[in-house]
Amino acid sequence: MRNKFIRTVRWKFIFVFILSVAFTALTLLLCYQLGLLLIYTPVVRWVVHEIGSIPVMAVSGGILFLFFFFLLSQKIIRYLEEITLGLQEIAKGNLSYEIVAKSSDELGTVAEAINSMTKQLKKSIEEERLAEKTKNELITGVSHDLRTPLTSILGYLELIENDRYKDEVEFRYYTNVAYEKALRLKKLIDDLFEYTSIHDKGPQLEPKKININGLLKQLAEEFNPLLTQEGMTYRLMASDAKLSIYADGNQVVRAFENLISNAIRYGKDGKVVDIRLSKEGGEAVIQIINYGKPIPEKDLPRIFERFYRAEKSRSSRSGGSGLGLAITKSIVELNGGQISVRSSREQTVFETRFPLIS
Repeated sequence: MRNKFIRTVRWKFIFVFILSVAFTALTLLLCYQLGLLLIYTPVVRWVVHEIGSIPVMAVSGGILFLFFFFLLSQKIIRYLEEITLGLQEIAKGNLSYEIVAKSSDELGTVAEAINSMTKQLKKSIEEERLAEKTKNELITGVSHDLRTPLTSILGYLELIENDRYKDEVEFRYYTNVAYEKALRLKKLIDDLFEYTSIHDKGPQLEPKKININGLLKQLAEEFNPLLTQEGMTYRLMASDAKLSIYADGNQVVRAFENLISNAIRYGKDGKVVDIRLSKEGGEAVIQIINYGKPIPEKDLPRIFERFYRAEKSRSSRSGGSGLGLAITKSIVELNGGQISVRSSREQTVFETRFPLIS
């Protein structure tokens, strides 16, 4: 308690006050002794006679005290001025300005608090700017992705409307293309609605105990027809021990559907999709692996961003909305898990981790 008090500004001013009084008293004492030696000089005799020694000592003492107090408190005053200048710089908008915390007293605490406040304010402004930029990117991405299939639909419907087809075969071809584009448009709108729903208010999760072994086995079987259609197969590799997690079953299924669909879409060259389940520490580790073309290294950090496509032309042809992996990441994290990706010439691995429950 005593050491804490000594480090306060109050104690520093008290100490400066005591030192000022001591230096003033010592100086007055020296002056008094000097005056005794010079008592017989005309000037000193006139001052003592006309003014009096006590008034002179009092005025001199006051002036000396103010001088010493000002001199000894200069360090504290200069630091206060530095803090004031720092606040003025911050008020001008220079949020990178940092006030040096030179002491452990209240002034140092104030400086650290101001620096912390400035950093937080700067972070909030950056986050606000990022949110604005993200919103604009979302609008741009939505506009582009909605316009492309819509333009195609309108184009083919215009051909039909103006009877610009040779026969029924060409007529059916036009209607089929328009129908396929409409389905893609609907999928994009559905994905967009799901993504915004998750981020704006979050889905109403209904978590429960899930046997992840059984869930992955059932999900893999459901993808068998699509795999066969694409000339592919799957391999499920899991330990016999049942691994359970606590999550919303429907949401987790949606996430793994996206990952397996993604593996089929971009792993056709490899002919196989591997689904691996293992236990590491207190976590269930699920890996969805394909052996197609690798994801470029520069794209890996952004692969879970909305509307980001590592291969834009190929994704466009395959019908991807650019939202699947963003939705998957949101679902995994909302259910307490983590997701990551790594890719090489041999394989691309999407890995999710969920805490295990007994």
